Amino acid sequence: MWRFPVPAAEASVPLTRHAVRDRLLAQGMAGVRYQELVDDLLLIVSELVSNAVTHAAELSPEVVTELSVSGGWVRVSVEDGDPYRPKALENDTGRTGGRGLLLVKSVTLQAGGVCDVERTGEGGKIIWASLPMPPEPER
Repeated sequence: MWRFPVPAAEASVPLTRHAVRDRLLAQGMAGVRYQELVDDLLLIVSELVSNAVTHAAELSPEVVTELSVSGGWVRVSVEDGDPYRPKALENDTGRTGGRGLLLVKSVTLQAGGVCDVERTGEGGKIIWASLPMPPEPER
């Protein structure tokens, strides 16, 4: 389990995305086999951290991203101290924002993964997504 705490500030979105990318590469997820998985995870992290920074910063001065690789799955989660449980909005073409969680849900499901929101013991929330690792190439 790898944890990456950052301040709940806009600059933390690209900082977290780059740190997660570097961690995934350090875990051996480089090359064509992992490209789609890494791209999906980086999009998910960007959306979740951006959402936390935008909507939870007032109640949560810190946002914590966790990454774990286990049993053929990669799980990424973002925790903040805001108790509000967000909902994925429907695709409303008249809105210019508010579709980040819908995007996370869509990317996760398309990759064959799962995502959810959980409460923390301290009253905040953790939003997570788990994606399957790509299969080993046939020899």
